[in-house]
Amino acid sequence: MPYSIEAINLSKRFGNYDAVNCINFSINEGEVFGLLGPNGAGKTTTIRMITTLLPPTSGEIKIEGIDAKRHGALVRRLIGYVPQALSADSTLTGYENLLLVSKLLRLPARERKERIDYVIDILNLKDAANRLVREYSGGMVRRLEIGQAIIHRPRILILDEPTVGLDPVARHNVWDVLDLLQKETGLTILITTHYMEEAEAICHRVAIMNRGQIAAQGTSDELKALTGNKGATLEDVFVFFTGNQLETGGNFSEMRQIRKRIQRFS
Repeated sequence: MPYSIEAINLSKRFGNYDAVNCINFSINEGEVFGLLGPNGAGKTTTIRMITTLLPPTSGEIKIEGIDAKRHGALVRRLIGYVPQALSADSTLTGYENLLLVSKLLRLPARERKERIDYVIDILNLKDAANRLVREYSGGMVRRLEIGQAIIHRPRILILDEPTVGLDPVARHNVWDVLDLLQKETGLTILITTHYMEEAEAICHRVAIMNRGQIAAQGTSDELKALTGNKGATLEDVFVFFTGNQLETGGNFSEMRQIRKRIQRFS
């Protein structure tokens, strides 16, 4: 069986700058895989190539064995994508956002209500479904955005810094949602993050990126062993391989400002 996602000698160059430099990794079906690294490591560029938003300079991306460069339209039907930038419309209600996405994805009219009701239920948004998104907390916005990404029943869910700007409680709520989705639907999940606690809580395996390259990959226990420090934490692993120290949450406006700042360096 092919991997859910496979990157083979994947590179992206902007002028003379190698944003991603010949990286290789593969993700098994039903796995939660994390791309870790400081801002500017190349995580977002990698995600944008996998989701067909950016063409690679060289190398290959395969989604369930399908060449993403040659068959982008087919690949996009297989994935759900939650970007760093806010994708929910604050002037609409949660229900209206989901309805709009379902129409844009051309879901049959007879399926829309069923799919929207399912998403609202599984993401615990029933009480907020008819409220304007501008009134949502940061955690509620993120859950809604995950709902938008899964409404067409993708096989793979890709999230770029999904809990940036969230307080610890909201962050844990998002983790719980991802865990529930993975267990209930068997989704393959790819997540980028610079929160080591997050990676350790939800990822089966991780790859640590630094300066456009993958410095190490494996389970958290495997990576801890590579440091030679028996008491190493995943944060110690991060610092060991990148030389960087690691870096909190809020409402809709705060999330928008934080994500804008992060995007400038990703």
